[in-house]
Amino acid sequence: MRLFAGLSTDFRTKYCKKTDKYDNLNSLDKVINMAINFGKIKYLKTCASVKELPDGKLPEIVLAGRSNVGKSSLVNALGNNRKLAKVSQTPGKTQQIIYFDMDSKAILADLPGYGFSKASKTKSAGFSELCDDYFRIRDGIDLVLLLIDIRHEPSDNDIAMLNYLNSSNLPYFLVFTKCDKLSVQQVRKQIQMMSNSLDFTEDARIFAVSSSETNPQKSGINDLRQAISDEVCKD
Repeated sequence: MRLFAGLSTDFRTKYCKKTDKYDNLNSLDKVINMAINFGKIKYLKTCASVKELPDGKLPEIVLAGRSNVGKSSLVNALGNNRKLAKVSQTPGKTQQIIYFDMDSKAILADLPGYGFSKASKTKSAGFSELCDDYFRIRDGIDLVLLLIDIRHEPSDNDIAMLNYLNSSNLPYFLVFTKCDKLSVQQVRKQIQMMSNSLDFTEDARIFAVSSSETNPQKSGINDLRQAISDEVCKD
């Protein structure tokens, strides 16, 4: 596999050519030609079983990733609203699928994280069953955002999820989170390392983002907003 296979032009420009560590992309005013108004994301419902899932009338975007990878923080950063999703400091605490309405143009499903180090074995099995059932019965998934912590090697679950996405032909973006914790050079090095561990497709879109509330720049978030909007509203 080639290093940086499928690396998006936006990522190359930001991390491979620029010398500035952050781009101030937090303002929604800078986005043009975007079908989804991310300022209008709102909580929709919480589902404890697949029987409670909303109807599939709108395009569906799925957040997947290990526990504590920053899924809730990403939801808040996308919507520019720190109160949208509750950010837990305890890995594995979220045990349900949480849905958000995205400007009535799409819905966002925040799945329970995998790798629940602080959850009981019984509960961990329940989380896995809920996610397995979701992917098994949910038709019409339009996009999966697979979140991976840039600071660490991919887990076995990260690799397994990516292999599943490749084999099922589900469209996905790879979103490397917590990039504000590393320098630009370290981010590049980690992406190179990830390419040796992760079998992402040649045309995969890759984003390196920071969604931390303590980092006002929120680097990479605007690029991700635009790509999501383009992907789910392209028809």
